[in-house]
Amino acid sequence: MQGRLILCDIDGTLVDTAGAGLEALRGAARELFGGEGPPLNLCGATDGGIVRDYLAFFEEPYEEARVEEFYSTYLRHLDEQLSSGSFAGRVLPGVVSLLNGLSERGATLGLLTGNIARGAAAKVAHYGLAEYFDFGAYGDDHHDRNQLGPVALRRAEEGTGITFFSSGTIVLGDTPKDIACAKHINAIAVCVATGSFGVEKLKEEGADLVFSSFENHDQCIEGMGRLFEDSVI
Repeated sequence: MQGRLILCDIDGTLVDTAGAGLEALRGAARELFGGEGPPLNLCGATDGGIVRDYLAFFEEPYEEARVEEFYSTYLRHLDEQLSSGSFAGRVLPGVVSLLNGLSERGATLGLLTGNIARGAAAKVAHYGLAEYFDFGAYGDDHHDRNQLGPVALRRAEEGTGITFFSSGTIVLGDTPKDIACAKHINAIAVCVATGSFGVEKLKEEGADLVFSSFENHDQCIEGMGRLFEDSVI
């Protein structure tokens, strides 16, 4: 895995917040807009896209100050929900062993997530995963998830001094949008069926490899290594 880059989604892939994130978004909407707004489909969504949907639904203009106000309010609600213990969130089975195993084999780990950077930091810190991730691409970098791959590659190089190629990069997620994001930069799409989509659906959507979970982490690492062996750098 030396010289290889693994870009990880957070929700449904590494952790399950048991609804804390969704409630934080709804709480921010109630506080700022006076209502919960439209139904939210968080599967692969970006916070940048969500705030745009909120502003459109409540017929408010898209202004940077208003966006930042929403993010700040959301982050306060997120911290309250995570620390309250009201949501029985958890790190998903096998994740810590997987991240340790990838790191021990020389892979570089980063985040590629629809969470804004500060929300991502709050989640990985709360669930004890912050030590694995020094950089990433986030939902406040761009509202279109497909545009986050190049951002992640650039930050990986800035953070490590290593130039990573998309063909030697895995985008690791749990939704079809993670697959589309990987394919957009010609990276390898690896999925885990611990979110809202099953193994067969993720295969149908074009994932290069799908795991039912990361519980057999050694097998998962070996499978990802075989994908790299088939890639052309």
